Amino acid sequence: MKKIYSLLIVLASVPSLACDICGSGAGGSYLGLLPQFRKRFFGLRYQQNSLQHHLGAGGTVNYLTTTETYRITELWGATNIGSRFRITAFVPFNFIQRKNQQEHLADQGLGDITVIGYYQLLNRNTNDGNNKLVQSLWIGAGIKLPSGEYNPEDKNIQQSSQNTFQLGTGSTDFSAHLMYDIRLGQTGLNMNAGYKMNTRNKYDYQYGNKFTLNTLAYHRFTIGDKISITPNAGALYEMAGKDWKVKDVQVWETGGYSLMGTLGTEFSWGRISAGINFQTPLAQRLGEGKVKGKDRGMIHLGIAI
Repeated sequence: MKKIYSLLIVLASVPSLACDICGSGAGGSYLGLLPQFRKRFFGLRYQQNSLQHHLGAGGTVNYLTTTETYRITELWGATNIGSRFRITAFVPFNFIQRKNQQEHLADQGLGDITVIGYYQLLNRNTNDGNNKLVQSLWIGAGIKLPSGEYNPEDKNIQQSSQNTFQLGTGSTDFSAHLMYDIRLGQTGLNMNAGYKMNTRNKYDYQYGNKFTLNTLAYHRFTIGDKISITPNAGALYEMAGKDWKVKDVQVWETGGYSLMGTLGTEFSWGRISAGINFQTPLAQRLGEGKVKGKDRGMIHLGIAI
């Protein structure tokens, strides 16, 4: 199949494949529809996530409430090897900020680099009347390297709180992925599942494992031979386990789940692609109700070569 609409998930992130911690442990794993390409592509992507923690009963804001904002500028790309193998890579540079009534902190630097390999199990094209039915199924495995700086002192600010103000996790982590795409004519449905297994870093801290399930419906409009516009909408479910610290002590105000509504548009003009998407919480319970994820957004620009 020459043109594939694939939704890449990384769980955790930001946590996503790029950053595992931003977005309250369960957040930041949405990447959007993969640009169309035959052999390889590379591009630049910008994401922004934010969360509030140290909330009071019922999610109320008090003098301890802290807002953290994560801005990620990321180099990313993919290459196909033969007809069934694909390798993707993500190199993030993170800008993080923490604000409350008593402090205003900021940091920036290289994040955790991620590499994922995929194998195509199914690639089927069949004619259904005047439209072509296209199906593809990919499985993948990934590794996240501890290239981002990890500050071991931050997790001790409050023993039960989120350890999210970090450029990286300090650990080497692994992920498994499953992607399925079905398209009739120019209308399709993309489903993606991922599970991320985190290891303990050298400071004896381990972030909770994460599960992600993502579904997107899309339709491709073409203008002439080279221009296409692909609006898409769907839902993203994320769930993370609790973190663990020294001597196997569970970090109580971590983990949880969130359900996000997603809306975006992809553009392509020849070999050039661009996209934008927005995600908003529909339901969530993060950090035992002490953490609240906010809206997220992403834009990207890439070129197929």
